[in-house]
Amino acid sequence: MSSASGLSTRVLLVCAAIGVGTGLLGGAAGWLTLVVLAGAPWAYGLVLGSHVLPGIVAQQVVRRPWVALITHVLAALVASATAPQWTFRFLGTALLFGGIQEAVAALTRYRSWAPARFSVSAVIIGLVVAVAVWFAADIASLTPVARIAYLVIGVVGPVAWTAVGLSVGAGLRRAGVARGLSSSR
Repeated sequence: MSSASGLSTRVLLVCAAIGVGTGLLGGAAGWLTLVVLAGAPWAYGLVLGSHVLPGIVAQQVVRRPWVALITHVLAALVASATAPQWTFRFLGTALLFGGIQEAVAALTRYRSWAPARFSVSAVIIGLVVAVAVWFAADIASLTPVARIAYLVIGVVGPVAWTAVGLSVGAGLRRAGVARGLSSSR
């Protein structure tokens, strides 16, 4: 294992396993996107919010630098195999979400793994997504109630999926997946 990066083969295999599982969910979310944007664009935050899972689960389990970004990219590749029409969006989302999650963790020098720290990255992601999708999906053309629902769900979606990811990660830690992987910090 490289002491500089802490990315042993075992760490990378755990990231890959998490990436495959969350990537399959991401592919399903990709197909669901078409239905949601056509029928209920105000609810899109719930679908897009699911893409926070790779980094959240990886950071909760491994608790090392770069695992969020690596796992996001692997999940994007798996999602692209199941919903190839979204390949570039999956990769862009992986870089954006993984980058935000890594940046927030780096601000604490990868020493804080409290749920509140994960929630900060989720709120930032929710705000970025809410603004981007507002224009991409022409949310301004919706009724005032739908616009408000969109903004609330756009931020709450990633936060809710973060709670799911923390729960999954905690379960994996209890099952022993993290044994020997976490840094001593």
